[in-house]
Amino acid sequence: MADNSKLVVVESPAKAKTIGKYLGKGYTVRATVGHIRDLPERELGVDIEDGFKPKFVTVKGKQKAIQELKKAAKEVSQVLIATDPDREGEAIAWHVRQQLGADRVRRVLFHEITKDAIQRAITHTIKIDEKKVEAQLARRILDRLVGFKVSPLLWKALKTGLSAGRVQTVALRLIVEREREIVKFVPQEYWSITAHCEKDAQAFDAELHKLEGKKPEIHTGDAAREVVDAVRDAPFVVTEVKRKERRKRPPAPFTTSTLQQEAAKRLGFSSKRTMRVAQDLYEGVEVKDEGAVGLITYMRTDSTRVATSAVEAARAYVRRQFGEQYLPDKPNLYGASQNPQAQDAHEAIRPTEVERTPQDLRADLTPDQFKLYQLVWQRFVASQMAQIVYDTTSVDFDLGRYLFRATGSVILFEGYHRLYHEAREHGEGRTLDDLTPLPALAVGDRVTVLGVEPGQHFTEPPPRYSEASLVKELERLGIGRPSTYAAISSTLVARHYVSLDDKRFRPTDLGTTVEKMLIPRFPDIFNVEFTSEMESELDRIEEGELSRVEVLEDFWKPFAKALAKARPEEMISEAHDLEGLAEQRCPQCGSPLVAKAGRFGPYIACTKQNDPECKYTKSLRKPRAPDRPFDKPCPECGAPMVIKTGRYGEFVACTRYPKCTHTEPVPLGVKCPKCGVGDLAERRSKRGRSFFGCSRYPECDFTVWNRPVPETCPSCGNVGAESKQSKAKGAFRKCLKCGTEFAAEETPAPAAAPVPS
Repeated sequence: MADNSKLVVVESPAKAKTIGKYLGKGYTVRATVGHIRDLPERELGVDIEDGFKPKFVTVKGKQKAIQELKKAAKEVSQVLIATDPDREGEAIAWHVRQQLGADRVRRVLFHEITKDAIQRAITHTIKIDEKKVEAQLARRILDRLVGFKVSPLLWKALKTGLSAGRVQTVALRLIVEREREIVKFVPQEYWSITAHCEKDAQAFDAELHKLEGKKPEIHTGDAAREVVDAVRDAPFVVTEVKRKERRKRPPAPFTTSTLQQEAAKRLGFSSKRTMRVAQDLYEGVEVKDEGAVGLITYMRTDSTRVATSAVEAARAYVRRQFGEQYLPDKPNLYGASQNPQAQDAHEAIRPTEVERTPQDLRADLTPDQFKLYQLVWQRFVASQMAQIVYDTTSVDFDLGRYLFRATGSVILFEGYHRLYHEAREHGEGRTLDDLTPLPALAVGDRVTVLGVEPGQHFTEPPPRYSEASLVKELERLGIGRPSTYAAISSTLVARHYVSLDDKRFRPTDLGTTVEKMLIPRFPDIFNVEFTSEMESELDRIEEGELSRVEVLEDFWKPFAKALAKARPEEMISEAHDLEGLAEQRCPQCGSPLVAKAGRFGPYIACTKQNDPECKYTKSLRKPRAPDRPFDKPCPECGAPMVIKTGRYGEFVACTRYPKCTHTEPVPLGVKCPKCGVGDLAERRSKRGRSFFGCSRYPECDFTVWNRPVPETCPSCGNVGAESKQSKAKGAFRKCLKCGTEFAAEETPAPAAAPVPS
């Protein structure tokens, strides 16, 4: 054993490489590559009768890693476990200590992977936080109890391979309930009245703001025509002008939730993709002339707190790059998260060194790493910049019964917008940035009215959840934690409970059925309030206010009662159409038939199934849709092809399978704009997200995220455009060839009164 030599244990090889470079001689750094011990895969692994005692086993393939750790530990004077500074990292540290023995083991927390931070942390070792471990064990056992006890019900009633999760099922419930709201939604017709005005050659609009002193409620074309006729020839004279200076503070540095939301809206990243890239940036990236270096602080946090030294560094950068006018008199401080259950164990997500600008690192980063680092860097620096200053104006035209109002805004000082603009997605409301300037107007001025135009509108249903809005809602409701948001959405997609269509979550038939079967039987377990309260109890375990066994017992009692009442046979009748089964008879012996739950899914059986004379059974698994003819021959063998339905939807396949294995996506009727030969078709990424690409892949790699439609571009005449939508523009098209944006082809609107002239 070498004197004063130390073994540092981390999770990932990338993190080990970066840390090893900074520690140098006297330190050996080894990686566990994730968990080394966990509950067994094929059994419950929890002794409910013995205080919910977990049975941990070595994770498959990790025996060699454990032996190497034990060997390395014998050759050093001290073991420092530097797994991630959260509950899961604490649990991994606890398992490592169990394998290596308690002697000479200490805990190290690296909140950022930089030379100064690592050397400082090494000199401030602590004990493993047993309370934090208890909280993580409670979460793991809770999830195992739900998964292993509820999932078999789905296997028996629907099909094998399905899963239920304590948090994932609640998230599925949110998505399904939103879909029900959309289906039940009945659009309501309403009308707006806009006066197109002009003053000093500057055009602007004034909207009907009040009707007889109240908010206008115009629901028919006749009522809209009445207003237009009444004001068409009326003089529009300014009766009141209000000006106000308004300020907008920069947003706080990122938390895990806000990073995932912004990356989804701005970059189109899934939560899983965001966290994978953020993990790389945290653990260390090879930078020219520096080697491996951690570029951002720890990325699982719900705190907006920032170290004073980092704030001062950001302010110095702003002063030097943009000038004193872009720097507030005092540092911008941000309060605690709006989530009442937020923890403050870590800083907000920020660059470890603000002087490492995104452009300086561009050559060293992958495209995804550059985009995410730029987002984190800009958001953090902007958080210490001055406010935006707006000059807002409202102008009223009082016409007696009718009050028209024009609103406008001018940016007096761009503030943090010099560097950073928050992203927005369809469905989010207007901001001051959406308002245009008004001409100089004073009380008594008369403006020219170019025309008064009615506008027919229909109320819209609530939007489906996007990656960003789902994470935002989960955080608002207190469901899950920063480390779980990405896993929740990716699991729902992987299980085919939901699909991502046009970047929005839509429940599949399978997901809707699972939700319909589970929620009524476990109303208290898969409940938003209960799940949120459970997160609070896990926090209280970490704080020492509750014991793990106490929380698990309180959970198990009502859960066990609900389990005892759940009948797979009843669930089968809900999931499958069994109308008329009572009148049907066994085709072999004529006896009545019954629905049963089996190990391999539900089935229909003869009531004399257990007698030697009849063994008739029939699976209740839904048959796949019949093949449909396709109008092109197989390009490989010339045989006819058909459209089949598989696990991931429809696809085209050769009829000579398995002798010919050619398959291709179903074309959308739009030629590829890149090669001009292939057809564009829907495809799915490895993470289950829909996108559209050329059928000649890999010969042609053209892809787009938005659905192509066979509409003609008015600019270049190409047939094929992306179907896009925004709050400002509504539905519109973008030519796949020249990029020209144009209006979407009109579709029949709901029946309504004729538009008044």
